[in-house]
Amino acid sequence: MPATPASAGLARRTVDELLIAWGVREVVRDNAVVVTSELVTNALTHSASDWIVCEVRSTDGVLRIEVEDQNRGSTLPVPGRPGPDDQGGRGLLLVAVLSSDWGTEDIPHRSGRIVWAELATEADDPVPP
Repeated sequence: MPATPASAGLARRTVDELLIAWGVREVVRDNAVVVTSELVTNALTHSASDWIVCEVRSTDGVLRIEVEDQNRGSTLPVPGRPGPDDQGGRGLLLVAVLSSDWGTEDIPHRSGRIVWAELATEADDPVPP
């Protein structure tokens, strides 16, 4: 996808439609759409990329969402510490709360980074804090 603001909406809709087709439970689907939105938005905002790639896989009760960017930003993705009046900085905090695990990895042999998150598809429904 091009690294434009419209890509966040496209990724949300595409992931939602895919997970509906796969028969993923609504609560997991909703959480996955939020996680996708935050990972894509983070890549758009912080990676200085011309393009991003979003991939979704489901294996053994785990849904894995990966967002690849060109890793042109100057920092690694880390959860922010926003103040109560800050407009942003909560994306990776949401990812951490909604996911069973998340992280980053460099792409071997070329410039690029993948930020990923995993959500359990068969566990009890998560209870927001």
